[in-house]
Amino acid sequence: MPLNIVHDKDGLPRIILTEPTGSSAESFWKPPKAIRGGIPVCFPQFGNLGLLEQHGFARNRFWSLDEDASPLPQANNQSTVDLILKSTEEDIKAWPRGFELRLRISISPGKLTLIPRVRNVDNKAFSFMFALRNYLSVSDISEVRVEGLETLDYFDYLMNKERFTEQADAITFDGEIDRVYLSTPTKIAIIDHEKKRTFELRKDGMPDSVVWNPWDKKAKALPDMGVDGYKTMLCVDSAAIENPIVLKPFEEWRGRQELSTVSSSYCSGQLDPGRVLHGFH
Repeated sequence: MPLNIVHDKDGLPRIILTEPTGSSAESFWKPPKAIRGGIPVCFPQFGNLGLLEQHGFARNRFWSLDEDASPLPQANNQSTVDLILKSTEEDIKAWPRGFELRLRISISPGKLTLIPRVRNVDNKAFSFMFALRNYLSVSDISEVRVEGLETLDYFDYLMNKERFTEQADAITFDGEIDRVYLSTPTKIAIIDHEKKRTFELRKDGMPDSVVWNPWDKKAKALPDMGVDGYKTMLCVDSAAIENPIVLKPFEEWRGRQELSTVSSSYCSGQLDPGRVLHGFH
């Protein structure tokens, strides 16, 4: 399936994946800032910790096409690209560990699949956090509900990361939110009532889920968000934050995320975490 590499007016490369029913995925970047939108990769940390930049450096680096990726049996309606990021001298100064971070991106009708892998190529063990920051486009944030996280514990980043338990039947939005939900199920639904559309998020290897919207005051301080940008976006991330992933020398970690669209009635009321299997299907 088509994989096109084009260059923008600044000469920076963009990869565009397409499939026959019209779905597409596009990646482009203008240094030195991370992209506001899409699915930034947060590695080797989430948040602001130590000397590393916010959410780590992976989202601020040029990746390469992974020429050594193992071939994948391709369905007729699927388009895939394999990317790789290797530790550089600059990275090692800030985070002295040798790694290879691979990302397989596949699109098929109505579905986007990401398979991240981190390999320790160092001679000593290291640990890291990881997140796929999913910027979701919604019609109106006040009309959106998230199901699958009820009854779970979360760290509230607006309350100095204090731990709470979710009491609501579903998460709805009437103000700023910045939370890391813990030990979340493999399936979460983001229901957009106005668009009659549901994003179904399935994940494996990333037990936590971040929910973020900056709301009006913080959005004004984000020059690339726009004054009203917060109304039509929501981040629901797949993540490994509470318990960092530990890799021994030459070990590899692998995660998986599938993001698809389904009819709104399909998910509503069916995502009680107590009834959701924690195995990935």
